[in-house]
Formats: sequence, C-alpha cells, structure tokens
Amino acid sequence: MSSSLRRGALAAAAIAFSIASLAACGAGSDAQTLQVKPDNAAVKVGDIQVQNALIITQPDPQASGPAVISATLFNNGATAQTVDAITLPNVNQTAEVKPAKGNGKLVVPAHGSVVIGGQGNASAVLPSGREAVQDGSVRKITFTFSKTGDVSLRGFVVPAESYFTKWGPSTVPTTAPSATPTKGASGSPSPSNSASASAPATPTGSASASGSAG
Repeated sequence: MSSSLRRGALAAAAIAFSIASLAACGAGSDAQTLQVKPDNAAVKVGDIQVQNALIITQPDPQASGPAVISATLFNNGATAQTVDAITLPNVNQTAEVKPAKGNGKLVVPAHGSVVIGGQGNASAVLPSGREAVQDGSVRKITFTFSKTGDVSLRGFVVPAESYFTKWGPSTVPTTAPSATPTKGASGSPSPSNSASASAPATPTGSASASGSAG
C-alpha cells in the first residue's frame, strides 16, 4: 500500500472511530436510537457483539515492540462468558489477554460489556505485533468465547498517534542518547522503556475497514 493510501486509510479510521464512538455512547450496544450501524469493524454472533475492533501499534514505525487490540465486547445473553483467546490467525499472533483487575480469564458479564484497551480497562497485548502487522492494513481478528466460540472480523491497523494515543501500547520503546564510556568501562547504554500517557474512556461503535484482510 502506498504511503498516500495508507495515510488516507488511517484518517478514515480515525474519523469513523471518533464519530461512531460519540454517536453510540448515547445509544447502547445496538445504537438503535441514532441508527448507528457498525461496519466491518463490528460483528454480532449469537449473544456476543464485538464493536470498534482495532490493532494499535507503536507510534514510531521503526520501533519494535508490542501492539495492542482495542475493542468493546457486549454480551446480550443471560450467561456470563469468558474470552478464551484473541488471535490474528493470518499472521500467527496470539494476544496476552488480561482483565482490568485481578488474574484469570477476562469475563464478559451477562447483559453487560467489557472494554479492551485504554487505561483502567482490560488489555490484549500482541508481544511482537509491530513486526507482524503494517500500519494502514486490515487484519482478521478472532475472539474466542467460552460459549459462543469464534467471532471474527476485520480491523484497521493504526499507530498510537493523535486520537489513538490513549488506546495504544502502554510500553513505548525509546532510544537512550549515546554516551562516551569512561576510562576502563566497556559496552554501551541500553534502551529504556517509558510508559505512554493514556486517559480512560469507553469506545463503542466502529471504524469502517476497506481492503482485503491479510
């Protein structure tokens, strides 16, 4: 994908993501009040609905490190379900899924919802996500639930910039400035990690995705 097309795809994702989020906030999971109909980045299978699925990478395209998956999961059934796995099957990536608090599996309560991504929410981290996906592309994401099974959809790959900063990886690699070793010392300074600032929010709705999933 050319750089101009990629920039256009990222801009479209940001606009659709923010508009759908604002609209669906007042409309609930089905967004019927405002007739918001999620596009490719949303899907419903049985009692489970997944909205606003995105893969968010490091802000620096040259940096290695983790990427994260951001999404909102709704359970319209009378029984709680666990998220047993989140994968990118076409690039052989499996996310490390953790609940917002405590240990164990991520639970989507009956008649409730869970936000993945952002400060204070559940997380789904792809340890080598930057190496596996390219900004501006569209990838298949599969959520595996305890009762419903596999729920798949396509999501944009976007860098943790601008609107997406607060949803991006909490660990952003930085390069330490070079230093002149003192006499008798050897080696070079090692890179350090810094945490990116993020603000709590609850996204709903979706970003429209175009192109074929890879």
